[in-house]
Amino acid sequence: MAMKNTPAGTIRYWAAARAAAGTAEEPYTARTLAEALDAARERHTARPEFARVLLRCSFLVDGTPVGTRDHKTIQLAEGGTVEVLPPFAGG
Repeated sequence: MAMKNTPAGTIRYWAAARAAAGTAEEPYTARTLAEALDAARERHTARPEFARVLLRCSFLVDGTPVGTRDHKTIQLAEGGTVEVLPPFAGG
C-alpha cells in the first residue's frame, strides 16, 4: 500500500554522472530526493565511481535548483524529474 502513494518519476544523469551510472536516465520511486539518491546508489553498487560522482553533483528537481537544502526535505512529485549535474568545466 505504501508504494501506491510513493511518487514515481525520472532521474536524468548528465556528463560524468551519466558515465558513472552507465545510463542517461532511470526511473525513481521515492518520496524525497534523499530516498531517490539512496536507491540509485543501491542500484549502482557495482559501479563505485557513481557514489563518488554524486558527492560532487548539484541537483534540479522539476527545474528548481536544490542548492544546499537537505535532500531529506526535498519532496518529489509524481511524474517529476531529478536532474543530476556534475561540475562542468568553466562553469
